[in-house]
Amino acid sequence: MQFYFIRHAQSQNNALWDATGSDAARLEDPELTLIGQQQAQYVAEFMRIEQTKAVTNTHKHKHDPQNVYGLELTHLYCSLMTRAAQTATAIGNAINLHPVAWPDVHEHGGIYLANAAGERMGLPGKPRSYFRQNFPHLQLPNDLDEQGWWQNRPFEDWDVCNQRAERFVNELQARHGNSNDRVGVVSHGAFYGSVMRYILKMPPYDDHPSWFTLNNVAITRVDFNPKEILVVYMNRCHFLPNEIVT
Repeated sequence: MQFYFIRHAQSQNNALWDATGSDAARLEDPELTLIGQQQAQYVAEFMRIEQTKAVTNTHKHKHDPQNVYGLELTHLYCSLMTRAAQTATAIGNAINLHPVAWPDVHEHGGIYLANAAGERMGLPGKPRSYFRQNFPHLQLPNDLDEQGWWQNRPFEDWDVCNQRAERFVNELQARHGNSNDRVGVVSHGAFYGSVMRYILKMPPYDDHPSWFTLNNVAITRVDFNPKEILVVYMNRCHFLPNEIVT
């Protein structure tokens, strides 16, 4: 299995942090900015070109660590956060692959805002009708209803996030391990760190703070082979014009 972790395009909260260094006015479930929408189209076009190369190239190499012969995703997942759904929809439209929502790949913390006392309080998240109206090709979990997918759960701390990352990697291997699947997952920057730390058996963030930089719409590839795990490349966004790299 080839696993491609794709970060969502620039969100309103990303732009807020870049501009102010603060999340005091953050939104609980931000949409993409205008730059983010451009980034989503660039990564989608890149994936379309890579798919065309993969389909038409007759000189394919089994390993191909640089994706010289193209990249044709067989599966595309995303979180239920709006910015990830928007990014995955752009990619899916470009490569004719309907994205599948995977609730466990959401960002660290979940859906929340701080109250007047500074306490981070869980909020409902978007309901099924929202996704049906705005993302009609996104395949939704059967249990998603009108109460919202987060359902006011509390703010997620690092321990819970790390456990979720472990659960995700194990489920990813259960679904696609020992196969030739090429699996794209559109997710989030902090969750990416938890996933990579688990894959590489590194200490959790709270015990030993470490960060894996991942630009908006950047791609990381990890191959799960029967005898080893290969980190093939990380944080690639060479397909973006310099002026919209964030």
